[in-house]
Amino acid sequence: MPRKVWTALIVALLSMTLIITGCGNQGNTSSGEKVIKVGFIAPLTGDVKTFGESAQKGFDLALEQAGYKAGDFKIEPVKADDRNDATEAVNVATKLITQDGVKAIVGSLTSLTTIPISKFANDNKVVLITGTATSPKVTVDDGKRKEYVFRACFIDPTQGTVAAKFALEELKLKTAAILYDQGNDYTIGLANNFKEAFTAGGGKILAMEAYAKNDTDFSAVLTNIAEKNPDILYLPDYYQKVSLIGKQARGKGIKAVFIGGDGWDSTDLDYKTMEGGYFTNHYSAQDPRPEVQNWVKQYKEKYGQEPDAFATLTYDATRLLLNAIETANSDDPAKIKEALQKTKDFSIVSGEKVSFDENGNPIKPVTILKIEGGKQKYVTAIKPN
Repeated sequence: MPRKVWTALIVALLSMTLIITGCGNQGNTSSGEKVIKVGFIAPLTGDVKTFGESAQKGFDLALEQAGYKAGDFKIEPVKADDRNDATEAVNVATKLITQDGVKAIVGSLTSLTTIPISKFANDNKVVLITGTATSPKVTVDDGKRKEYVFRACFIDPTQGTVAAKFALEELKLKTAAILYDQGNDYTIGLANNFKEAFTAGGGKILAMEAYAKNDTDFSAVLTNIAEKNPDILYLPDYYQKVSLIGKQARGKGIKAVFIGGDGWDSTDLDYKTMEGGYFTNHYSAQDPRPEVQNWVKQYKEKYGQEPDAFATLTYDATRLLLNAIETANSDDPAKIKEALQKTKDFSIVSGEKVSFDENGNPIKPVTILKIEGGKQKYVTAIKPN
């Protein structure tokens, strides 16, 4: 055979070998290291951007401490900003899954955005774990479990029920008014569950008023509430809205004790206005457990401030996911979600020996915090019945 023909054959064979090798190394680095892409979605801009900023720090620190590794896999993070907008959340989730090729997602933060992206992730068989979205609809849709979706936080029924129990049994308060955002599953869930538990415990709801997300003037409903003189004004919304309502309520002469949920947890809460109020949360930096104090120390050394619940829960969610990837030792979402569901007695900052229930929710206590002296003060932790 002529030399030129041999040369051409050798070149062709080498080319085919390179193509086959390249195809076999998809998901690997040039050195042959296995890689898994993990998405991160949070509101890094918009009306609750402080939540997203905290969550991103928790996510980053968890990956850093793990050496960006989980078992045999190198973790490649891909981040996205949903601006706390449901449509934008679906847009960025779509990009992460269909273009970036992530096999798992940590996020988002609010129920408003996490509910739609949890459906999209589940439909596409991509694992999603949220640190902070508390609506039951995140993991269950019309009574059907979204098997690829999990969370690191307790759910709204737990939060609303514990708040009512604390108000009745510890604060000895008997009447309440409720103000909630009629377009937000988070606030609706807390409001309804607080009402149900408070009434069942012997309390009386004097008023239950709804408002729209963009409302800024609450004069009419607050005038009505002031006339009823309730012991409690339950405000299950995020810090900026709660601060606005609280200030207007005090301006109307309402002396009720303010009580709310984890949406209060922000350095941008109006602490002066909310003085004396209580809210349910997932953890407190003042909790004496060693896991908590070690975490607070590590976070302060890294960022120069105490971690809030959004940083902590996202840190927990990320560690739960990394543990599942390591346990499965696979980038197959089906195997990762099986490992997550089988998680038993895994120690996280916001709960000791955590396992998941049949709906992907962790079994853990609820922390009660008080606004006192312009700061958050740890009061107690209550286990749900």
